[in-house]
Amino acid sequence: MEKKNVLIVCGTLRKNGYNLQLANVIKQLIGKRADVSYLDYSELPPMNQDLESPEPASVAAVRGAVRAADGIWFVTPQYNASFPGHIKNLIDWLSRPLPGQGRGSVVITGRKVTVSGAGGRTATTEMRRELGSLLAFVGADVMSEPETGIALSGGSWQTGKLKLSDDDRSALSVQVDAFLEFIA
Repeated sequence: MEKKNVLIVCGTLRKNGYNLQLANVIKQLIGKRADVSYLDYSELPPMNQDLESPEPASVAAVRGAVRAADGIWFVTPQYNASFPGHIKNLIDWLSRPLPGQGRGSVVITGRKVTVSGAGGRTATTEMRRELGSLLAFVGADVMSEPETGIALSGGSWQTGKLKLSDDDRSALSVQVDAFLEFIA
């Protein structure tokens, strides 16, 4: 059986943010069972219908990466009980049809996705709920269970290094196995 492609969308903009560290742990847990890459969406302009045609090269590149993925894993922090604005901008671009084409050209439609996050004491519960709802609204096929939310420990906050408990690692392993089955 051919290896699947998992595309990680990291929602942190920090160079070594907790959610990038979490994404790296997820990549390690996936191991050789799938090819894993990270989406570079740093050049996306703010969504603006005046910019849609001709399609900007940065938008085309992001859409191409999404199109090539068998599954997309969003790993993002929680900002004010939701997800970061740049994630919304990304999804807005992905939810638009290609210039001059119909709704069938929307690249996020039917894409299998899952969500994880690391943050404060609520373990990104609100972000995961809001992001999952938005992804379902734009037509993605969301694996809502299991999801993993990590409540950062005091040690993580003090050192800037993601510290996972055995329970955290176990929950991530269960989500990895379930997602690989979901995209099979």
